[in-house]
Amino acid sequence: METIDPFANESEALQLDELTIENRTDRVSLYGSIDITRDKRGLELAQRIKHLLDAIVKRLAQEDLPESIPAPQNIDVVKNPFE
Repeated sequence: METIDPFANESEALQLDELTIENRTDRVSLYGSIDITRDKRGLELAQRIKHLLDAIVKRLAQEDLPESIPAPQNIDVVKNPFE
């Protein structure tokens, strides 16, 4: 099962249908949408998401955490030169 090592780097990402999971050293971002259907495929997706969230919770529980971290800074968006 493909997964990420939560908070370990700035380069890992997963795609589960339309749900994107991006790894960062200070956060794991989940965005998009996913349909957990009542079938074997839905069960597989639910298990993958649970496995990922269990890994995130385990990692956080092992650390001495601050109350909060600063919000991400605004990033300048530049025009894609290949468009």
